Amino acid sequence: MEARSRNVFGTVKVFVACHSVLQLSQLLVSGYMKSSISTIERRYGLSSQKSGLLAAFNEVGNTLLIVLVSFLGSRVHRPRAIGCGALLACLASLLMALPHFLSGPYRYGERRYHGDDRAAPAWNGSGLCRRENVAAEAPSSNGSCGERGSFAHEGVYPLLLFAQLLLGVASVPMQPFGISYIDDHASRKNSPLYLGILLAVTAVGPAFGFLGGAFLLRFYVDFDKMAADEAQLDRGDLRWVGAWWLGFLVASCLLFAAALPYFFFPRSMVPEEESEADQKRQPDVFQEVGLLHFLKSFPAMLCRTLRSPVYLLVVLAQVNLAAMVAGLATFMAKFIEKQFGQTADFSNVMIGGVSIPLAVLGTVSGGVLVRRRALGVGGASKLCAAAILLSLCCAFPLILLGCPTQTVDGVFPPRRAAARCASTCRCARDLFRPVCGSDGVEFTFPCHAGCVAMETDGANKVTVRTRLLALALSSPLREKTLARVSTQNFTECDCVGGAGGWAAPGTCGGRCGHLLWPFVVLMAATCLTASLCQTPSFVIILRTVSAQDKSLAVGIQYMLFRVLAFMPCPVLYGFVIDSACVLWDRECGKQTSCLYYDLDGFRHRPVSFQQT
Repeated sequence: MEARSRNVFGTVKVFVACHSVLQLSQLLVSGYMKSSISTIERRYGLSSQKSGLLAAFNEVGNTLLIVLVSFLGSRVHRPRAIGCGALLACLASLLMALPHFLSGPYRYGERRYHGDDRAAPAWNGSGLCRRENVAAEAPSSNGSCGERGSFAHEGVYPLLLFAQLLLGVASVPMQPFGISYIDDHASRKNSPLYLGILLAVTAVGPAFGFLGGAFLLRFYVDFDKMAADEAQLDRGDLRWVGAWWLGFLVASCLLFAAALPYFFFPRSMVPEEESEADQKRQPDVFQEVGLLHFLKSFPAMLCRTLRSPVYLLVVLAQVNLAAMVAGLATFMAKFIEKQFGQTADFSNVMIGGVSIPLAVLGTVSGGVLVRRRALGVGGASKLCAAAILLSLCCAFPLILLGCPTQTVDGVFPPRRAAARCASTCRCARDLFRPVCGSDGVEFTFPCHAGCVAMETDGANKVTVRTRLLALALSSPLREKTLARVSTQNFTECDCVGGAGGWAAPGTCGGRCGHLLWPFVVLMAATCLTASLCQTPSFVIILRTVSAQDKSLAVGIQYMLFRVLAFMPCPVLYGFVIDSACVLWDRECGKQTSCLYYDLDGFRHRPVSFQQT
């Protein structure tokens, strides 16, 4: 039995299969993190800039250790090092889900209290206008802040950052050690095939993460803490938070299972073709020098590589493209949510089911074109230039496609003052439960609309008033309103179209559904054309540097990707998105997440930033 086990784990084909599963599991975590970013923002009150830093923080640990790992090479037991990295990634994924279990239940809108429900004002249950004791000061939801200033809003963000840092450290040995181990023991004929399989899995992993997010975010965040009928929200509600934590638990289980086989692989195995064994065992230049000598010679090697003008220009062009990808991959799902009034699960399907597969197709197509046309440096350069020009032509119209910002009383347009008709209602200042008035104006809370009565449909069906509201609005919004299952409607609203108006729960936004599919088509075309230049650009790099510097040139390229694109750009995109916010949520006097965006600014600024 022992001999059989050694035989199974002594073939490179088994190692390729195990490494494919591991890379799929590890990259699934990265894709799932980006698919859940807007949900985590809403759950824990993060700005887009903070969530961008969170999404990029795994690159910090990766960048700090990648040079040391490259130096170690075959000095260590590579399969076991990969297995330890996978177990560390498993722990990091568990830590990502931990805040859900340490926090109290999610309290949306008028019930945002964490921990002690007795702190919530009793009148918040209905959200109606109460005119008795009008001389009293309007209450605030910030009462009992000392009790609510708990782990849920103070300890979550550092914990998530630490988990992301661990995830970056865990990924350091996986790809370089895995690729070098395969290349050392595979035949020349099979090595490109094995590496191609790994690259394909690298592209598919994030897609599975987004699709997993699309499925799991359909479940309410606290489905494990309360009965299903206690959460009176649907997925179209602006306050909806899906089960963001569940995907990290699933990924953690996958990473643990994928890590175990690596502890049974030998330090080295017999190559697939014995005749190549001696060639594969050529000494590594980095193994012949000490770490100190390597670090001293590194600046000279770096300067020699960067002196090549062609190499430098191509790498900078790729860094620009990588910067765009890093920002859009983090916030594109949120962009679709806000611009077109879509749910988080639908937005993730568009990313994982459309954009990423087409990017993979473009990368493969670029490689096919280079091979069939036998393109040299000049031909590859022309192909890259044409692909980038086409992608810019496809991306530019995206600035024009999106919904206008709905009218929100006292919020947007900025010159619109809040209605004074609710001044005697003693409305809390900072509660959020949006309602859409029969005149098409949105209010952040029923009390702010001056609503003094509420009618409920006991059959849990859309009431007659909701249907009348739908008929009064434009066609796309009419369909959305009719589809909303509402158990409550607010009546006798003095601020809605004069006395006697009424309002329905939910937002008035999402009035341009007819522009969604043109946007998706252009987004898909941009991904396809931009990715065409990936393989040709690698060909240019490898053919314009000396043979001794090829490995270093590729390493420098990926380091620049991380330092200049993957780390700063999600934060910069988050800052640009935050600049379009017109109403921030507040918790205990502190600014948290954005409730409403100027959608024109949200559309123009990030898209213009990516094309700058």
